[in-house]
Amino acid sequence: MTKYGSRTTQFAELNELLGQIVPQIKSILGDNFVGAYLQGSFALGAADMYSDCDFLIVARRALTPAQEKSIRKLHADIRTRPGHWVHHLEGSYAPQDELRSLSGLGKKWLFIDQGHSGSEMEWSTHCNTEVVRWTLREHGVTLAGPNPKELVDEVDPDVLRTKIREEVQDFLPGMLTWIKLDSPWAQRYAVTTLCRILYTLETGQVASKRASLLWAKDNLDPQWQDLISETLEGRSLGWNHWDPVKPGALEATLAFNEYAKQRAAAHA
Repeated sequence: MTKYGSRTTQFAELNELLGQIVPQIKSILGDNFVGAYLQGSFALGAADMYSDCDFLIVARRALTPAQEKSIRKLHADIRTRPGHWVHHLEGSYAPQDELRSLSGLGKKWLFIDQGHSGSEMEWSTHCNTEVVRWTLREHGVTLAGPNPKELVDEVDPDVLRTKIREEVQDFLPGMLTWIKLDSPWAQRYAVTTLCRILYTLETGQVASKRASLLWAKDNLDPQWQDLISETLEGRSLGWNHWDPVKPGALEATLAFNEYAKQRAAAHA
C-alpha cells in the first residue's frame, strides 16, 4: 500500500482502495495534478459505514478530452472491483482557479455519484458549493498535494448562513423532483438535511450527517426528539427504498420542514 491511503481512515478496505486509485489518478493527470483530498464526513471526523467517501481532485486546469476519457474509465473500473467502498466514492475534479474563490460557483465539474447513479460520470455543480469549500479548507484530509488552505480562500460563516437560508425554503420541493417521501431512506434524508441546515444556521459551521442529528437531538425543541432519534437509528438500514415508512413519520417530517423554514427565517 502507498502513503496515499495507509492511515487515512478507520477502514482498512477504504485505505487500501485510496492507496490504489490516487496514484492512478495522479498518473492520468500528470503535471495537471495538484492534489487529492477527502471532504464531507471523513473530513469532519464523523464517518461510519453508512457514509459516502466524498473526495475532491484538484487540477491545474480543465481536464483534456484524453484525461477525461481515462478518468471516466477508471471510475467505471473501480465500481467492478470487490468490496463495500467501491460503491460509495463520490466526488469531483475541480480546476484550481474555479475552486479558489466563490467567483467559481456555477461552474460544472466532472462528478461521480457511485452510490446512486451508477458508474457514469457527469458534469455537475454538486461539489461546487460554499459548504464543500468550507469543509475542504477547514477540515480537508490531504491524500496528496499541498494543504487545502493554500488552494481555497476562507469562506465567511455569514456566507454559509445566507446560502442555507436560501436553500431551506426550496429544499423539500427540490428533493421531491428526484425521489418521493414515501421511501424510508428519503424520509430520513430529509430529516437529516434539515438538521444539517439548522446546525449551520446556528453555528456558521458545517457538520456531518450524524453529528448534525446528535446536535439537533440536544438543541432543538423536544417535540422533535422521537423523529430525530428514529432517523439516527435508521442509518443502519441503508437504501431500504421499498420498505414502508413508519406510521406518522411522513407527517412529522413535513411538520419538521415547516419548523426549519420558520427557524431559518428568524435568523434573517
